[in-house]
Order: sequence, then structure tokens, then C-alpha cells
Amino acid sequence: MSESSRPFHFLETRVANDLAEGKIAKVVTRFPPEPNGYLHVGHAKSICLNFGLAERFQGDCHLRFDDTNPEKESDEFIQAIQADIRWLGFSWAGEVRYASSYFEQLYQWACYLIDQGLAYVCDLSADQAREYRGTLTEPGRNSPYRERSREENRALFEAMRAGEFVDGAKVLRAKIDMASPNMNLRDPILYRIRRVTHHQTGDAWLIYPTYDFAHGQGDAIEGITHSICSLEFEDHRPLYDWFIQNLPVPSEPHQHEFGRLNLNYTVTSKRKLKQLVDEGVVAGWDDPRMPTIAGMRRRGYSAAAIRTFCDMIGVTRSDGTVDVAMLEHAVRDDLNNNAPRAMAVMNPLLVTLTNVGADHREVVMAPNHPQKPELGERELVITQQVVIDADDFREEANKKFKRLVLGKRVRLRNAYVIEAHGVVKNDAGEVIEVLAEVIPNTIGTDPEDGVKPKGVIQWVSKSEGGRAEIRLYDRLFTEAEPEAGGDFLSVVNPNSLVVVSDAYVEPSLLRAEPESAYQFEREGYFVADRFDHSAEKPVFNRTIGLRDSWQES
Repeated sequence: MSESSRPFHFLETRVANDLAEGKIAKVVTRFPPEPNGYLHVGHAKSICLNFGLAERFQGDCHLRFDDTNPEKESDEFIQAIQADIRWLGFSWAGEVRYASSYFEQLYQWACYLIDQGLAYVCDLSADQAREYRGTLTEPGRNSPYRERSREENRALFEAMRAGEFVDGAKVLRAKIDMASPNMNLRDPILYRIRRVTHHQTGDAWLIYPTYDFAHGQGDAIEGITHSICSLEFEDHRPLYDWFIQNLPVPSEPHQHEFGRLNLNYTVTSKRKLKQLVDEGVVAGWDDPRMPTIAGMRRRGYSAAAIRTFCDMIGVTRSDGTVDVAMLEHAVRDDLNNNAPRAMAVMNPLLVTLTNVGADHREVVMAPNHPQKPELGERELVITQQVVIDADDFREEANKKFKRLVLGKRVRLRNAYVIEAHGVVKNDAGEVIEVLAEVIPNTIGTDPEDGVKPKGVIQWVSKSEGGRAEIRLYDRLFTEAEPEAGGDFLSVVNPNSLVVVSDAYVEPSLLRAEPESAYQFEREGYFVADRFDHSAEKPVFNRTIGLRDSWQES
């Protein structure tokens, strides 16, 4: 089903109605990440939603960094987020925007609230403020500083900006209702003193607005028509609206919530993802085991597969947990249709073809994709010595073993039928070499003597292929709900990464470009690593298996 013919979800219906009723002339959405970490799969859903709404209704989507907390933010995250959005296939309208660009306007609006008697400077410590705030069942109490005069509040706030107080000494709070059942309306903080260098504004500011104060006003400045947030912000909407109603903003955006994406076997808390990075559980924000967009990209997930997955799960008004197998299905389906085939041997065992010469070199052609002739063919080279997977050979085996056995035949994929007739062993009695003969005239046909091969195995020419490092990635957690027991690090999968350092790959893979995806026949789907892969040192990451081994287990 094409995007244009798909039925509207509830937010699209709302936008369509607003356009039809003349409430808005053009839809303008925004994607407003905080630059305090890499984007994860939940953000991918929000990206697809916000940019998708703009695309479907010929509107604009802004990229705005809500950069109000410089202690946790960095330019690295800003650059990574832009790269992720572009990679997913979206473009934002105009220049990149920053909440920090509006700091002067936000400061003036904070002064306006003071002058209107709607904000005050409070000297309560953080612990005292928590005590005064009350609980979900008990109302809060007014701060003893709540009734300061407008003139005193204005002077104190200006002194805060001028750096006359130490960090934490004072805050600016909105004066709303300490008895409100909505905790967000109990005189929320608008500004804090923080002597921190900002990645955009440097040391120009010693006070910074809170996210809640900056977010909605940024929407109003930019003329956002539909401020799309995940459902966790529903309780913040009355505060969002209070600011819009009580400030002389240039437009009146409206906040709409949707159910966020939660995946089993996955952690998406930025704090916990940062903990995985900081404690060395993973190799960085873009580790292929991470649910970050950068990690999924490095794992070999395509942008198309991620967008398909986001479309599959839909947009609803309720939170829920999606089975990660749905994401893996979208990835597997995409790769099955589009990834060229190739052969790799993970556990190499030497096979010497005793009835061909040492200088034998024969080229055979193999399709890159069995169902897509338009993807062309590749060359495979048959030489006297090839390597097969050690698991594909037995000296003796029952009839269920459909691979190479002494005295039996098997086909080398896309090449000859061979028959094993001997082995070479080391001092420990382990087979280190298989001796076999080529059955003549069997490329593409069965042997003339009528003795058919038992099966088909992958192989690589020892001299024409090359060694590669293959990283076998798996799910990062062993439990479907990693956070259920309180310590998510205790259920990290010890086998989430297994490195095979002496694999052999066919010649075509030695020429692979970084981020090229392949199906390694019988092994799974793999991608040339985005950063570490080179012709001199090939490195491939397992994206996903051919089948869902977790369901089977």
C-alpha cells in the first residue's frame, strides 16, 4: 500500500480537519530533540511521524534542538542527530533551529511574566522545594518567597542574569497553583542559575530556561501548528497551554500526544543508554547492539526497513510494547529482497581436490540474487584447495547429515560435485584437511553415473578468497523486559557479540564497499562495517539471522 493511499491515522485526520476548516493554512510540524545523546528507535517513530505529516500535507517540518541544558549536551550529538535524519531520508525546512537562538526572547518573556505578577524569584533549596511541592495526594504549599513584589522579583532576576548569585541559590518560578492536582502546575521552575559554557552561545548566559518554558515558546516563535509529543507529555499540556495563554506569543500552537514506541528486549532510556556506553558494556553510541539509529545503521538495518517498521506499528493514542521480532521481520524482509548473495566460511576446513592440478584456476559464474537477474552475476574461482565449514564434514554420519562425508558426495554451491576419499589429521587426531575428487562435468548438472550428491555446501577458494573478521551480533539483553528486575545490566546477553577472526570470504566480498549488505548463504545477513571495513582488512557485521532463532529457542 502506498503512503498516499494508506488510511489516515488519528493525527493525520486531525491535521486534515484543521486544514479543511481553515484553522490553519499550512501544516508546520517540528522534530525537537534534546542534543544530550544519540537518537534511538523511539525517535525514529517520532521522526517518521513529524516529517511524514509535513510530507503528506505538503507542509514543513522544522528541526529544532531544544538545547536548554548545556551540562549534558554537545556538538557531537547535534551532528549525529542531523546525520540520522538525513540517512532516514528526510529533509527539514530552512536552517537548523536552536532553542538557544531564542534565549533573549525567552528572557524578555520571563520578565513579562514577572511584570504581570505571574512569576517570582524563589530562594528555596532543591530539597526544600521538593518538600513544599506536596505529593500526588497532598497539595503543595506556597513558597515563603511567593509574594515578593514585582519590582523585587525583576531586580533579583536581572541580578541572576548578571551573575550576582551562585549556582542553585535562586530560581525563577511561574506563579500558578500550588494546590493543583497536576504537579506540573505547582509553580514550575522557569530559569536556573548555571555557570556552564553552552555549545552554541558560549558564556553569554549564566541562567538557562527549563525545557518546559522553552519548548512551547519555541513552537510559537516558529509558527508550529501541530506540536506532536509522546504520551508522557500529556500532563505537561496544561502548562504548555498556560504559557501560550499568558505570554504575547506570535502564534498559538497546540500540543497533541501519541503513544511512544517501546520494544521488548530493548532499553531506550537515554540515561541507561549512556550508562551502557560509559561502563563499556558496548563500544559506543553507534555500537551495532545499541537501539540507536546510528547503531542500527551500523548493524546493517536499512533506512527503508526502519521506516517500514514504523509504518507497520502505526500511530495510536495508547502506549504499548511492540515485539522486537516485528522490527527484525521488517529488516529480514528488506534484506531478503535486496541483499546480493555471497559465500563466507566461518570455521574453515581445508579441502584439497586431488584430481586437479596445483595451478588449476577455473572461473564459474553465480547469480547475485536467485530471484533478481537484474542484480547480475559474480565470479567464483575453483582452485585445487578450497575451504569449507568444518561443521559441513564428518568422517562418518547417518543419513540425516546432508553434507560431506567420507565416501559420499556433495555439491559445492554453484560449482562441481565432489566426493571425499581421505583426511589428514594432526597429532591430536583432529581433521585438518579433507582429500576429495571433483566429479567431472557436474557444473549445473548431476553426475553421469547417476550417484547424486547428498547436499549443497558453501565454499571459498583458499588462494582467491581472503580472510575476514566477522562480528556475530545478537540481542543485547536476554530478557524481554530488561528493566523489570531493577538492574538491567544483570541481563546483558554475554553472547551479544562473538568475533570470528579467521573466516574466509569469497573474492567479491573483498571488493565490498562499507555499508554494503549481503546474505551470506546459510549464515544470515551481513554488512561491511561502516568504519572498520577495508579491502586490506574486511570486517563484516551480522545484521540478523535467516530465521528468528529466539522464537525457535
